[in-house]
Amino acid sequence: MSVSAETGTTRPDRARSTRTLTVTGLNHALHDGYTDVIYVLLPVWQAEFALSYGLLALLRGLYAGAMAGLQIPVGRIAERIDGKVILIAGTALSAVGYAFAGFSGGVIGLGLALALSGAGSSTQHPIASAAVSRAYGTAARGPLGIYNFSGDLGKAAIPALTSILLVIMSWRHTLLVLALAGLLVAVCIALWMPAVGKGAEHKATSASRGASTGGGFRWLLAIGILDTAVRMGFLTFLPFLLRDKGASLPTNGLALALVFVGGAAGKFTCGWLGERVGTLRTVLITEGGTAALIAAVLALPLAPAIMLLPLLGVMLNGTSSVLYGTVPELTPAHQTERAFALFYTGTIGSGAIAPVIYGLLGDALGPTLATAATALTALAICPLAVALARHLADDQATASP
Repeated sequence: MSVSAETGTTRPDRARSTRTLTVTGLNHALHDGYTDVIYVLLPVWQAEFALSYGLLALLRGLYAGAMAGLQIPVGRIAERIDGKVILIAGTALSAVGYAFAGFSGGVIGLGLALALSGAGSSTQHPIASAAVSRAYGTAARGPLGIYNFSGDLGKAAIPALTSILLVIMSWRHTLLVLALAGLLVAVCIALWMPAVGKGAEHKATSASRGASTGGGFRWLLAIGILDTAVRMGFLTFLPFLLRDKGASLPTNGLALALVFVGGAAGKFTCGWLGERVGTLRTVLITEGGTAALIAAVLALPLAPAIMLLPLLGVMLNGTSSVLYGTVPELTPAHQTERAFALFYTGTIGSGAIAPVIYGLLGDALGPTLATAATALTALAICPLAVALARHLADDQATASP
């Protein structure tokens, strides 16, 4: 391990950090692709097993429920076992789950296989986020934004690849290909990712990090839950709003694609922005921008409303990268995995519940007023961000002359 005489920095540390980010980004792309490829496969399974829409939703829920419900236990296990080992095991388990799904002979076997794969995916968010955080230390905001962005690449690439594979082979063989890809990623983690370490090994530094945060993490979690609710609520009503403005089905598909492209860009850029202007200013920009752009989409005719959607996507998704990058600052070092697990569980749970709540509001008030309620929710985040800023070193630094 060589040390630069001029800067006193250790070159291998930078290489280790880069390897950590690269491998965890690849892993994030795989698991997010595994999560969203189910949407491509649902019509195939409906035709194969003659399933109702309720059973199809249950299959999706088994995967998502196992993934969300096991994240907090995984965070606790990481305090006793090296996170790299957990990440390898979880990725391999997800791949094996998809292999079992390919061999399943009925809906019960398919459901159990998806639950097994979802259980494996529960490891990647808390463990990989903590690994990137520890690899980069106080400079982790930007890398966590890149890690967050890599998941969107997987969401775009793996379902698209699966759609192509389904044309040239059966769905069972397609799932075996996906399983093989997952096993290869597990091998990449084993060969190239540096050790993460156990959370207990970082207790020595916990006194200097997170000791003065107080209730900061609670504010952060509340913001994350509401931010996810805004995003999911708006996306629930967007196709209906555009339809009422005269959009056809292809136009609706284009509009959603524009939002998702903007969202991917937002995850990448807002992590970088948070490093430079602080969490408070970034959240105020993204949430205020979200509220203003939702109001504009409601008021404008179809064509200009669609033109605003990429920028709205940036605002809708940009906050999340800033929030993920803030988790380590508000957490003792030995509890980083547990904190990420709790944060991801809260946001994923919000993503499941919020469409139901806004849907009931839409039934009562109509889609326009229900969408306006998502804009008001975004504005409600702003005072929470001000409360959070009192616990953050970056905002105290930017506020000082």
